[in-house]
Amino acid sequence: MRSALLVLLTVAAAVAAAEQRPSASLVRAQPDWLRGGQCVVYPENSLGWAAATPEYFVRGTVLTTRVEQRALSVCPEVPGKTIEHYSRDEFNRLAGAAPCVSAERFRRDVELGVVRLRVTRWETPHARRAANAGRLYRGMFIDQKLSEGTEIEIEADLLVRCAD
Repeated sequence: MRSALLVLLTVAAAVAAAEQRPSASLVRAQPDWLRGGQCVVYPENSLGWAAATPEYFVRGTVLTTRVEQRALSVCPEVPGKTIEHYSRDEFNRLAGAAPCVSAERFRRDVELGVVRLRVTRWETPHARRAANAGRLYRGMFIDQKLSEGTEIEIEADLLVRCAD
């Protein structure tokens, strides 16, 4: 009887525990390269995707790294539009909500690895077609103006070490 109760409690605890996203796993498994003072880059190509040789980027110095628990909410949608037709403001609402889920039934708690960095350099796209393609656009990171010394937060698994 006691062992069955122990099994039930263990299963209940596992179900109640927050899901660990790759960013949280990275922070826990490789904390050295994300410690304060390290140089990191958030890369994007012209389609908004991370790229080995990025066309666009934000480069900065790690200030802090933490693992936090967050309840995933439902992603904001614009009725009658696909993401390819979102305005920049509509895209920013979606990017700001990320990570998020497609439906109420998928809501859950997750652990995220979050890095706060101080911006040192950046290059962002300016073409209109890039407005809904990524976090970087016309001197902005989502809806935040980039300038030297600006502080931004981003999930750890979206960053790479500086090459130099």
